[in-house]
Amino acid sequence: MCQAMKRIFLVEDDSSLLCGLTFAMQQQGYALDTAKTSAEARQMWREGRYDLVILDVSLPDGSGFDLCRDIRRQSKVPVMFLTASDGETDITMGLDMGGDDYITKPFKLAVFLARVNALLRRSGGFEPAELSSNGVQVRLLPGEVYKNGQKIALTAGEYKLLCLLMQNPDRVLSHEQILGRLWDSEQNYIDSSALTVYIRRLRKKIEDDPTHPRRIVTVRRLGYKWDTGKAVTS
Repeated sequence: MCQAMKRIFLVEDDSSLLCGLTFAMQQQGYALDTAKTSAEARQMWREGRYDLVILDVSLPDGSGFDLCRDIRRQSKVPVMFLTASDGETDITMGLDMGGDDYITKPFKLAVFLARVNALLRRSGGFEPAELSSNGVQVRLLPGEVYKNGQKIALTAGEYKLLCLLMQNPDRVLSHEQILGRLWDSEQNYIDSSALTVYIRRLRKKIEDDPTHPRRIVTVRRLGYKWDTGKAVTS
């Protein structure tokens, strides 16, 4: 069964660290949004939905602790703190206010990723029984796909691609993000040319007019997205 791409929100003002963590987490197959200031983070938090929030404690215009307090008033999403301080008081305060983990700088990337993965595993809820939007329904338990009530046949690769897109509605997924999540039955990763073929075949089966797709939309130079029909596309 395919799983939704986990969305992580990273707030960090160190550009070099931000760049390195972004690359590492995208290589792990995570969708990532980033912010460098408290003001930017608050705006993005209001507009997004995330599976994990990672907060630098010291920001140019505030504190990660304050951001955590605001988040905890609205959500139980897991929160990890990043900080250069390893003082017991700071660690205790961060955990007491609702933080789920606390990692001090400098840290080893492998340890950081292991703790991210552990938080996501512990917080994982039940997967929905089905996906449904824009006239397409995926029944996840039996692995069945319907378009306007009519069952359609998909290959394993097409099914996994459809699930990935529909579980990230109205969100642009880059070629790299998609390729990192798709593999064939031999566990061989597919390449960009194969992805183009998958997209074309899937469109033939689920689009009303495959030459003018309205469900699987190409976003030029960025990737693809599943258009629910609720957002305006260019």
